[in-house]
Amino acid sequence: MFKEVLISTYLMIFRLVYTIFKLFPQREKTTFVASFGDNVYYVAKELQKYDYGQLVILKESNCRTDFDKFDNQVTKILNFETLNLVHFIKGIYHLATSKVVFVDNYFGFLSAVDFKENVTCIQLWHAAGAIKQFGLMDPSIYTRSERAVKRFKEVYQRFHYVVVGSEKMATIFRKSFGIDSNNILRTGIPRTDFFFESQKHQEIVQTLQTENPIIQNKKVLLYAPTFRDGQLTSFDLPLNLEEMYQELKDEYILLLRLHPAIKSSFKNVYPNFVVDVSSYENLNELLLIADCVITDYSSIPFEYSLLRKPMIFFTYDFEDYKKKRGFYEDYEKNLPGPMVRTTEEVINVIQQHQFDLTQVEKYASEWNQYSRGKSSENLIKILYQEQEQYEEALTP
Repeated sequence: MFKEVLISTYLMIFRLVYTIFKLFPQREKTTFVASFGDNVYYVAKELQKYDYGQLVILKESNCRTDFDKFDNQVTKILNFETLNLVHFIKGIYHLATSKVVFVDNYFGFLSAVDFKENVTCIQLWHAAGAIKQFGLMDPSIYTRSERAVKRFKEVYQRFHYVVVGSEKMATIFRKSFGIDSNNILRTGIPRTDFFFESQKHQEIVQTLQTENPIIQNKKVLLYAPTFRDGQLTSFDLPLNLEEMYQELKDEYILLLRLHPAIKSSFKNVYPNFVVDVSSYENLNELLLIADCVITDYSSIPFEYSLLRKPMIFFTYDFEDYKKKRGFYEDYEKNLPGPMVRTTEEVINVIQQHQFDLTQVEKYASEWNQYSRGKSSENLIKILYQEQEQYEEALTP
């Protein structure tokens, strides 16, 4: 109850400040609100090629994407946090005076925003697909108050368009956000453009190998587990590194990418086998050098499948996770790789090479139906240039 009072107070203040700034003249300006940042990066990068006014990126503290290379004559970057009050107030001003607003996550403040009639708000989201249920489909919504559920729906109603890479994701968004089919933009996921930039891939791989000589002459495994509730207070790596080291050290190197909040808990006692890449900013670059990815319930497979490489699903807590989070479809039947529960099984799959790349190919086609290398360009053309293409992008 107290939490809801705090949220309501925050939103009331936000609404007041936003309403005041709405009195200011609207500008030829696009504002991004970045929590993850990957899709924001690619859309903003594409927009910089044109003259559509100022670009403003409101960056949350947990956003790991580096926007510092952007032209500061065109793009303004602000830390969008209440602790940085000056930047936060400026951020609200930009939201109230922009013609286009992009977001990449659920932002509660949107429930307090009443956009002007000619403003377009686009949800880029932060994943090309979905395994876990979210939004109105999240099982935890039944334990939330009526006020909270009302707020969720108000946020979803602010999205004029939601960008998707496939019809599967379009269906999920319709259910999760309670939106109509005509709110879906089928232009592909902007950050997947990276996987089609083949000329840059070799340069990236060479740079990573130079910076990490240990990976040059061995196959690379990337272990990137999903963050679980409770890991902030107690964390034990479920993958047995001792077993992995003893069985795979001669042929493989293991890259370990943990959630930023728990990476400090990890102590590397196998420096000749394990490389901690938790602080490495660009996950997509790590996917390029990985010969195989070990993950669980993350969104990594949706994009990694574009590289047509094998992956393993290490789901040691499957039953518990399914009960708490819920899945959109039959998780076990639709994976593009073997599902295992123990480190011993992980090792066996790797040593026996028990992979079916035709499953990976099918998975990539299903979830990246509209992501063909020009997603950012297509989105910009539709929103800013060729209005007649709207109908095509809205039609499955």
